[in-house]
Amino acid sequence: MSHAREGNAAVFSHALTGFAHPARNVSALGVEPGMKVADFGSGSGAYVLAIAEALAGSGQVYAIDIQKDLLRRTKNEAEKKGYKNVEILWADLEAPLGSKIADDALELVLVSNLLFQIEDKRQVLHEAKRILRPNGRLAVIDWAERSGHAGSAGVREGVGKREFPVSEGSERSERWKTEGFQGGMGPHKDDVVKKEDVLTLARAVELTFVKEFPVGAHHYGLIFRKQGKMKP
Repeated sequence: MSHAREGNAAVFSHALTGFAHPARNVSALGVEPGMKVADFGSGSGAYVLAIAEALAGSGQVYAIDIQKDLLRRTKNEAEKKGYKNVEILWADLEAPLGSKIADDALELVLVSNLLFQIEDKRQVLHEAKRILRPNGRLAVIDWAERSGHAGSAGVREGVGKREFPVSEGSERSERWKTEGFQGGMGPHKDDVVKKEDVLTLARAVELTFVKEFPVGAHHYGLIFRKQGKMKP
């Protein structure tokens, strides 16, 4: 369960220029009423709430994370806003069938600032493909570089601080404690997942690249499509 997240996430101000904005990105993804969508590694729920708003009271958005306290926060915020189409799912996305969602069920899966935190990146993309309907889309947003000032707190755009997102005692965990988010905006340079590597992983699980889309100065956004026909 290496994609565990820091529980006391703080809301990140969108006033900081150059960082992605969940509502704007959701609009770019073409979320429409009636769709079924999942946010893998949903954190404290900024994207989930933006998607729920775009669904306009219909469809379904699944908030999927391994941190139960963040899922509770997302549920509470959704209830406050009156969103009845938000479902929270506790899950280890690096496990087989980890999302707990049926095959061929969704039109869109979002994986935002998650890949750099996990070990088995291919499994997460494979799980996204499994639950997507044929012609369904996977959107990947992640850090293109490390940025910011020494001593500034690291953030997932629109979500908040992520100090120790990986297994305690691992080499990566120790690096994050000393150099990761504590030393600037974004992950340690050794943890950044290059765009080219995501393209390679997607090809390996037979997802078709569609396009790149802008998500801010320090992130990249990629859209993939699942080919094939619905199972009988």
